[in-house]
Amino acid sequence: MSTIEAKMEQDERGTKHWPTEVRLKKEEKRLEIDFDDGKTFSYPAEYLRVLSPSAEVQGHGPGQKITQWGKLHVGIMRLETVGRYALKIVFDDLHDSGIYTWNYLYELGQDQERLWAEYLAEIEAKGFSREPRVRWASSEG
Repeated sequence: MSTIEAKMEQDERGTKHWPTEVRLKKEEKRLEIDFDDGKTFSYPAEYLRVLSPSAEVQGHGPGQKITQWGKLHVGIMRLETVGRYALKIVFDDLHDSGIYTWNYLYELGQDQERLWAEYLAEIEAKGFSREPRVRWASSEG
């Protein structure tokens, strides 16, 4: 790809910050990204999963967001690049429909403390838990 083509693609996608290194730490259930402005963000898999940009999570319009819960133990199986502008994250609960642009990942990193606090308040207000629901089999009959 020529420099002009790369610049056009950059402008077309509106990417403000480009990753310089992406590290998937499966055992830690964490994704780390270094960006070109020197900032490094470390994202727990649970955080990325509950804030997935997919329509399944965000809904198809304003006010349609579906609160995710029970994702405390979710991990990341693999990452797939989407062009030069995004990642597709495949989680071990088989969710894989979100396209995480570099801009979105940067925002998630920069606003992590606030977004996580808002998420925790939301699930508490709705009576949800970070723990997955467990069904107990009856020993009767």
